Amino acid sequence: MPIDITMPALSPTMEAGTLARWLVKPGDRVRPGDVIAEIETDKATMEMEAVDEGEVLELLVPEGTEGVKVNAVIARLKGDGEPAERPAPVAPAAPTPAPPAAPQVTPPPPSPASVPAPGPAAGRVKASPLARRVAAKLGVDLAAVSGTGPGGRIVRADVEAAAGRAPQPGVLPSPPAEAAAPAPAPAAPVPLPEAAPPFETVRLSGMRKTIARRLAEAKSSIPHFYLSVDCRLDALLALRTELNAALAPRGVKISVNDMLVKALGLALEAVPDANVSFAGDSLRKFARADVSVAVAVPGGLLTPVVRDAGGKRLSAIAAEMKDLAARAREGKLKPEEYTGGTASLSNLGMYGIREFAAIINPPEGLILAVGAGEKRPWVEGDALTVATVMTVTGSFDHRAIDGAVGAELLAAFRGLVEAPLGMLA
Repeated sequence: MPIDITMPALSPTMEAGTLARWLVKPGDRVRPGDVIAEIETDKATMEMEAVDEGEVLELLVPEGTEGVKVNAVIARLKGDGEPAERPAPVAPAAPTPAPPAAPQVTPPPPSPASVPAPGPAAGRVKASPLARRVAAKLGVDLAAVSGTGPGGRIVRADVEAAAGRAPQPGVLPSPPAEAAAPAPAPAAPVPLPEAAPPFETVRLSGMRKTIARRLAEAKSSIPHFYLSVDCRLDALLALRTELNAALAPRGVKISVNDMLVKALGLALEAVPDANVSFAGDSLRKFARADVSVAVAVPGGLLTPVVRDAGGKRLSAIAAEMKDLAARAREGKLKPEEYTGGTASLSNLGMYGIREFAAIINPPEGLILAVGAGEKRPWVEGDALTVATVMTVTGSFDHRAIDGAVGAELLAAFRGLVEAPLGMLA
């Protein structure tokens, strides 16, 4: 029997993708782990690996096809006993607009009761290379997982569903079905009057569509509340100058943003009640502060995650952020590098923005919006002086975090910014 190759879910929010380029043709022999195609997801262009061994029998979806649904069959491999004749290869086609899809609510992973018990193993466990890596990371025994892939092969979704039975520290399982809010219907375009100026209609990219959908859901379903605090930056700027002078021979340069990532990580450790997310009838309380950092990329925004931000040295955060930001702009981040944060930081200070409020990035419980550092009047004791000050505004999910807890977090963050030697302790 032929073996179906299906469109994989290459990111947690992916519902469909664009088959950008085939890297194989009918007649080619592939093995598990071979890169066979490039897929444009809602976040980036990513490589697709083969999960089975065999000869490519046919390519069912031409290059450039948009809106290919996850799990749709896109190619077939020749199975044992298949005839030698092969269909002619699919001719490349120009990208065609995908018809607008009806809004969908992503189905939750199967509950433990709905996962069938594994049958007796016959030989080695059949699992894709990616499923094996995810299983090793999550501590899942593949022998106890029932595969839903071609020929009963275990795929990533099967491993993640099994891991959902016993969530691991630092891993974000999907929220229960009863906690999921229905996706809002897409807003109909407002008709323009005849007197409107000439305009061009620009088709939304997959990333832009995902950003629009997720932020609309977040703003409509999460009860945001906002707290602001002014932080004096003079001591932090002075310490940064000293650190960069000492680290210059090593080629390391620490930015203000790197220090703010560290400060947020330490503040979350100091106020653990803020390092949480809402999960229906429960709260997830995280044992580690993983900070998502907003990075502008062509056509949208990505949030690479600095794991254990409070526990890392500033030089390590600087090197990591430099690498993550560069690969984010090149579309080369892996899904696990931009998902799973516990809180976010968005800095628009470099654009001269004095103050703003950001939308929470679900399933996280808060985001800090950082404005520009600028000279302002400042009262020191009873004396009026001039200081470099920035305004920080926290957006909090009131279902998980109360006002007093949010205030404690901002106070801890401000304390570290104004006495930054605490970041080096």
